[in-house]
Amino acid sequence: MYSYALLEPGCFYLVQEKENEELTLLQVKVISDHCMYVEKYAESIVQQWKRKTDQIFDIVELLSDETVKDWTSAYYSSEDAYHEEDDE
Repeated sequence: MYSYALLEPGCFYLVQEKENEELTLLQVKVISDHCMYVEKYAESIVQQWKRKTDQIFDIVELLSDETVKDWTSAYYSSEDAYHEEDDE
């Protein structure tokens, strides 16, 4: 088991928060003395505070800058597919 305290600010991680759950992509945004503010990416972005002591089942990977760039391009291009412009 790992904890959120191992994660660095500004970095993107693929994690498995609990055993037998799907992978989650998250980015650490802010670190305080006892907590971390993270963004989780799925169908929508979820922002939440986590205690540094909160458990993570597995930290699968720290994404490289190149991988983050590729993912960002794919994530935001597929997000645009859900937003149709209104014809007036």
